Amino acid sequence: MTKTRFLTLVMALALLLAIPTAAFAQRVPPHVFVGSVTLDGATAADGAAVTAWIGGEQVAATTATGGSYSLIVDQGDSSYAGETVSFKVSGANTAESATWVQGGGDELNLVATTGSGAAGGSGEQGAQGATGAKGAKGAAGPAGPAGPAGADGAAGSSGSTGPAGPAGAAGSTGPAGAAGADGADGGGGAIGIVALIIAIVALVAAGGAFMTGRRA
Repeated sequence: MTKTRFLTLVMALALLLAIPTAAFAQRVPPHVFVGSVTLDGATAADGAAVTAWIGGEQVAATTATGGSYSLIVDQGDSSYAGETVSFKVSGANTAESATWVQGGGDELNLVATTGSGAAGGSGEQGAQGATGAKGAKGAAGPAGPAGPAGADGAAGSSGSTGPAGPAGAAGSTGPAGAAGADGADGGGGAIGIVALIIAIVALVAAGGAFMTGRRA
């Protein structure tokens, strides 16, 4: 509660206490309400009517000042004990209500919306209806279009070289080649033999001459 609203409530209660004791024998102490006033989401303008209603009848009225109000609901010759007090701002119903208590004092911030009620009466808000049964499950919607193909991935790096395999077994021996053709008969075979004999004779003769020369 702000300081201003608290002082307003205290002043209202002080005025009640200032009434002579003899008057209390004839009148029941009223219920005092103070608080802020909002209309259509904005602070109510100065002079906006703030009224209290019980049983569809207006029982008190005041005006908003600086966005606040102070309202005394006096039961007079009637008995309001336990009755529900509803409120209007410039003829529009508020969402707030309170129970009238003899000598009570409440801070009640009023919030009203234009079109929520007419100035001629204040019907009580009806009870909330029971929750309806859960509706049937709707049919499944069609499948969405296929998404675009993803980009090709980058080529992977080359793997490391594997170890050398074991040596293979030795191959089998190949078949023997075909025999070569016979060579042609040489005509110089006999001549070679004769030449060899001559060479031997010459060698022997040379050796004999060498030996004879040494003896001489």
